[in-house]
Amino acid sequence: MSKLTDVPKRILIGRALRSDRLGETLLPKRVALPVFASDPLSSVAYAPGEVLLVLSIAGLSAYHFSPWIAVAVVVLMFTVVASYRQNVREYPSGGGDYEVANTNLGPKAGLTVASALLVDYVLTVAVSISSGIENLGSAVPFVVENKVACAIGVIVLLTLMNLRGVKESGTLFAIPTYVFVAGVFTMIAWGAFREVVLGDDMRAPTADFEIKPEHPGLAGFALVFLLLRAFSSGCAALTGVEAISNGVPAFRKPKSRNAATTLAMMGLLAVTMFCGIIALAAATDVRMAENPAKDLMHDGAPLGAGYVQDPVISQVAEAVFGHGSFLFVILAAATALVLFLAANTAYNGFPLLGSILAQDRYLPRQLHTRGDRLAFSNGIVLLAGAAGLLVGIYGADSTRLIQLYIVGVFVSFTLSQIGMVRHWNRLLATERDQAKRRHMVRSRGINTFGAFFTGLVLVVVLVTKFTHGAWVALLGMCIFYATMTAIRKHYDRVAEEIAAPDASADDMVRPSRVHSVVLISKIHRPALRALGYAKLMRSDSLEALSVNVDAADTRALREEWERRGIDVPLKVLDSPYREVTRPVIDYVKSLRKESPRDVVSVIIPEYVVGHWYEHVLHNQSALRLKGRLLFTPGVMVTSVPYQLQSSEAARKRARKRQNWVAPGSVRRGPAERAKDSSSHT
Repeated sequence: MSKLTDVPKRILIGRALRSDRLGETLLPKRVALPVFASDPLSSVAYAPGEVLLVLSIAGLSAYHFSPWIAVAVVVLMFTVVASYRQNVREYPSGGGDYEVANTNLGPKAGLTVASALLVDYVLTVAVSISSGIENLGSAVPFVVENKVACAIGVIVLLTLMNLRGVKESGTLFAIPTYVFVAGVFTMIAWGAFREVVLGDDMRAPTADFEIKPEHPGLAGFALVFLLLRAFSSGCAALTGVEAISNGVPAFRKPKSRNAATTLAMMGLLAVTMFCGIIALAAATDVRMAENPAKDLMHDGAPLGAGYVQDPVISQVAEAVFGHGSFLFVILAAATALVLFLAANTAYNGFPLLGSILAQDRYLPRQLHTRGDRLAFSNGIVLLAGAAGLLVGIYGADSTRLIQLYIVGVFVSFTLSQIGMVRHWNRLLATERDQAKRRHMVRSRGINTFGAFFTGLVLVVVLVTKFTHGAWVALLGMCIFYATMTAIRKHYDRVAEEIAAPDASADDMVRPSRVHSVVLISKIHRPALRALGYAKLMRSDSLEALSVNVDAADTRALREEWERRGIDVPLKVLDSPYREVTRPVIDYVKSLRKESPRDVVSVIIPEYVVGHWYEHVLHNQSALRLKGRLLFTPGVMVTSVPYQLQSSEAARKRARKRQNWVAPGSVRRGPAERAKDSSSHT
């Protein structure tokens, strides 16, 4: 089967890379920015809209709070970026929040952070792709009619791109991300010029609509609660910030400095775009509502179910550039594309974190190994499967999915910053150099403020979003936590059980005797080879064993056995129900029961075939027997292979594929092959 799928695999993800080429896959800052920061950069496409949607509950009068909410989000963004710049310098190994919490607060805190991050990465993929599908669907009706199928299709496409390797996928993603950033900055600059210098009256397509408030005249605690909920929705702009601290090993050297610089660039770009869109939304009179069909009014009448509410960024772009203009179309296309690519932040963060957790025995060890393209392929596939399941359950509806969002990321933010405070306290207890102490005190102050602020936001998010869906994210965190705890207990139990003892143990005592049993169905070349191998082992006792399923076949076997004069006793087991496996198992167990200190060696002749479909036709009884005998103590199973002609043909095909020259390798391959061959000589 592996041979059958090898060619399509190479076409989809490219040729395998040697382990010593890992350094070639490391990222420069210009590529690392779109790879690790596409999520926070693209969130400006929906975070301003989420703020306005919540404020619309109190009516149009609540919109004047949007600049203050933007200021609060900006302060939080700068705080988190400054805090994480400390993280990447002190913990450059790639563990990020998990390593900080695990080292300074203990394994339980580390596992809580890991659970929160894993949930948030899955949600990042689901929310980003669902939001991108909705943006694209406003222009292409087919996409809206098949939202779930299209969203899963995009997940599959992104998975294949990431399986090709971090550097290759990063190069593909860099262009649309930079086009989006340039488009938003152009829109902000041109909109500001038209507003301030030219004095143009820019009007969003919804500027003439009225908003019917769900709860008019909110005041006091109700208004504060609404503003806190709007702020927590705007905090979606911070998702993905932690991915850079998890991805430090993927940066080129000096890794920590490059990661810290990329963090600063990401924070500055995201804050400027977020504030610019909020300001232009206010200047162009954008109107948004959670239920636009009923709550948006035109000339006193509801717009009705046929109205499709465009995102804030689309409305602002139409007001600034004009509907259908070249720049409007470019920005709309880049926005939809970058929302798809925002999931790439999770595709790089989730597998890296999964690899570290697997190394610490909290996840299956398969997640720690790199695939053919030096990416953590198993983690990429696991993330895609989880995100696809979530998209299917929630119908690719970003409004429902976003309610689950950002809970996990603020759990990790808060615990990470508390861990950094303890980190600085531990270093300050032993440091005597005054200059270094001043630097540590300043860093501790940044992390203390970060811990307080992110902790406050976490409380706000839990209070305001719990009943709207945040409980699902918390449930997911609990499931991850329980699963990883169970996996760690299993690995610890196995390690303890198989540890080699210092003193002599039963496993180290030589068995009294070895009783070898060769399974025979008929006399042929594989059976004779297995008998020859068994004789070579010089066991204490040796016998051939057959099961009487067909009386005529068994009689023919006995006659042939005697005619050939084979000097190995043949024992035939009766099987009235024509079953092969159970009589053999029962016989082996009876041998063990008679002599518990003896070892029974079961020798099974097997065919080696060259085509995947031939496996269905051979070795099924042997496979079942081996599976059952694995659970029988004191029994050793040996397969004696016999290679059929088709297996020889398969070997020749494999050698031919090894020498196959890929298209285009004439230009790039020979130099590498010559270099490799010279290094081996």
